[in-house]
Amino acid sequence: MHNKVVYHAAKAFSYFGLPTMRFNFRGTGLSEGAHDEGRGEVDDVRSALDWLTVRFNLPILFAGFSFGSNVGLRACCGDARIRGLVGLGLPVRAAGRDYRYDFLPACGPVPKLFISGDHDEFSPRGALEAYLVSASQPREILFIEGADHFFAGIPGSPQPKLDLMSSALRAWISAHFGLTPPA
Repeated sequence: MHNKVVYHAAKAFSYFGLPTMRFNFRGTGLSEGAHDEGRGEVDDVRSALDWLTVRFNLPILFAGFSFGSNVGLRACCGDARIRGLVGLGLPVRAAGRDYRYDFLPACGPVPKLFISGDHDEFSPRGALEAYLVSASQPREILFIEGADHFFAGIPGSPQPKLDLMSSALRAWISAHFGLTPPA
């Protein structure tokens, strides 16, 4: 919830005046419960969607990072409240766990954006692309050059790439949802 990628993604949505919500999954930070290998965390996302629906009653654009992108995409695919899906730094293998994305074809015709660093240590480009191309259209897949999992630089390109991730996210929001920043 407090890492730079999640913070910059929330800022990209806030740029358009959209309400945003960041939360910790069960057992993370001060959250109650225990980590449930992604099963219970899907319920955490659905609870957050329910709260957002009651509080704002607006169509929802979902964005998640790393483990949260995998869990959130699974929770949001096919949910009629969801108007757009964003996966940032989607892992393929991390912390001894394998992540699958064979649910992506069922996500329907909502716009989808997937952004990863081309040097993401948890997502070899070829393996991740093999999953992402199965997502139904419209979908965009963007690999940011010289970026690792956290969109930081790599030795040959040390400057952080968070601004490139944020810019791509803002451009996608504007293009697919016709939003402009409030005056």
